[in-house]
Amino acid sequence: MPRAVAVTTEQTLLGEGARWDGRRGELLRVDILAGRVFRDRVGDDGALIPVRAFDVPGTVGAVAPIDGDDGWILAAGRGFLHLRPDGSIRTILADVAEAGTRMNDAACDPQGRFWAGTLADDHHEGGGALYRLDRDGRVDVVLRDLTISNGLGWSPDGSTMYLVDSGPRVVHAFAFDGADGTISDGRVLVSVPEEVGSPDGMTVDASGDLWVAIYGGGRVHRYTPDGALRQVLTVPAAQSTCCAFAGPGLHRLYVTTATENWTDDQRRAEPAAGLVYRIETDATGRPAEPFRPDPDWWGT
Repeated sequence: MPRAVAVTTEQTLLGEGARWDGRRGELLRVDILAGRVFRDRVGDDGALIPVRAFDVPGTVGAVAPIDGDDGWILAAGRGFLHLRPDGSIRTILADVAEAGTRMNDAACDPQGRFWAGTLADDHHEGGGALYRLDRDGRVDVVLRDLTISNGLGWSPDGSTMYLVDSGPRVVHAFAFDGADGTISDGRVLVSVPEEVGSPDGMTVDASGDLWVAIYGGGRVHRYTPDGALRQVLTVPAAQSTCCAFAGPGLHRLYVTTATENWTDDQRRAEPAAGLVYRIETDATGRPAEPFRPDPDWWGT
C-alpha cells in the first residue's frame, strides 16, 4: 500500500482545488474558506516548494490556468475573477450564482470552457447548480437541483464528463459534446456508502481512471471508467478533499485535506489534518486544461 507523506506544515481550513499548471510547472490549490490561492513547485523528490500565496476577498472555490495569459481564472464568491501574477484581481463576472450560494469546485473542459459548481451556504438539498462559462464570456446554467456540486473531470478522449455531487454521495457520468459544450445521457456511475464518506474533488488520469477524494473517509478511491473500485489509498486526515497528479512525469498524487468547522483545540490535537499529502502511484496524470478566452471578449 503506497504511503501518504505530508508535504506541507500549515493547516488549511478547507484545502481544495488541486490542479497541475503545465505552463509553469506548478501545483495550484486553494483554501476555500480562508480565501487563499497557493502556487508550489514540485521538487525531484516530490517535496512542495512554495512559490507564492495570494489572498482573495471572500471565498475561492477553484483555480485554473489561462491560455495565452500569465494569470489564472478563479471561481470565487458568486462569480469569476482574474488573478494576475502580481496579486491584483480583476472581476470578470460578479454575482453569477444565486444569492445564498457560493462557487465550489470548477475545471475547464478540453475546449477551454470553465465549468463551476455551487452549493448553498447552508448546504441544503438541491441548493447547488452547475454553470458553464464559455470562451466568449457567456454563462449558462447547465444543471440545477444539485446539493454540493463538486469534482469535475473529462475522459481522455473528451467524450465523457464526470461530476461529483457530494450531498447524495454520487459521481455522475454524462455524454459530452465538445463542439457545443453540452451534456446528455446522465447516469450515476458511482455511489459511495454513507459509512465510507462522501466523494469530493477528483482527477482523471491518462488511462481514464477516476481518482476521487473521499471526504470524511480519509482516503482516495480509484475507479475504472466503468465505475468499478480499483484501489483505495488511505490519507491520515479524515477530511480528504481533492487530488491531482503533479511533478516530473505526473506520477505522484497530491491530496488536499481540511479542518472545516474545527475548533483550535481540534486542530492542535490532530496536526496531520489540513495538510497536503503526496502518494506515489503507478499511474500518469494529466495537466489541468486551461481556460481559453476569446481575445475579443477577454481584452475588453
